[in-house]
Amino acid sequence: MMDRSRIWFLGQAFDRLTMPDVVAEILGGTERPFRFVVTPNVHHLVRLHDDGRELRASYDRAWRVLCDSRILARLAALRGIDLPVVTGSDLTAALVPAAAKRCLSITVIGSTAEDCAKLALLHPGLRIEFYAPPMGFIRSETEIARCVDFVVAKKSDIVFLAVGMPQQEILARRIADNSEARGVGLCIGASIDFLTGKQQRAPQWVQKLSLEWLYRLLSDPRRLARRYLIECPRIFYLFALDTLSGAQEEAPRAEVGR
Repeated sequence: MMDRSRIWFLGQAFDRLTMPDVVAEILGGTERPFRFVVTPNVHHLVRLHDDGRELRASYDRAWRVLCDSRILARLAALRGIDLPVVTGSDLTAALVPAAAKRCLSITVIGSTAEDCAKLALLHPGLRIEFYAPPMGFIRSETEIARCVDFVVAKKSDIVFLAVGMPQQEILARRIADNSEARGVGLCIGASIDFLTGKQQRAPQWVQKLSLEWLYRLLSDPRRLARRYLIECPRIFYLFALDTLSGAQEEAPRAEVGR
């Protein structure tokens, strides 16, 4: 039976759902007003704590919030918290063939025409619409409106937002603000690149060891060095701070109970 409860970790609520649960919910909710799924990982939570007003507003508005990090899950386990992992890439990989089997329509914001054509070739049955906003579009109300209008006009069952964090989360919230939008949106980052073979994911054994970040770093060190070597390690400081804060809160209650 599906456990719909939410659990809190490092100041963020996560849905306690498995991959089959989420896929079933998405496929069963495409006719409803637009709602969206976010998949926070270590980098997202660090950004959220540093300066995440826009990101926080999007997470608070999200329909489903899923943990996209085995490192977060391991840290949560140290606190006795069972945090299920449903990565955005795995969720996208599970949804695409299921959507193709049902001949659902998909709108992709942010990938390339070539990648979308290859995705359609790999999964006959998919009806794919595509729009690529210009770089820096999130700073332009006009460009944001064009993205929103495109999604509203196409009325696709599933909307893949592949414009990077936090742009895709902000855009998802702006789409949800439009009462005419429908379908289910997913903030997917580079997930389509993995499906088309443009990028390679780490082998399963590397993923299970929570070392996918290292695999990605070695594959593109110039672009990812700052993220994985400077920004992401701050999660351990945030974890220690959050753990210490929780211990300090529990101490007075323990004394009162004596």
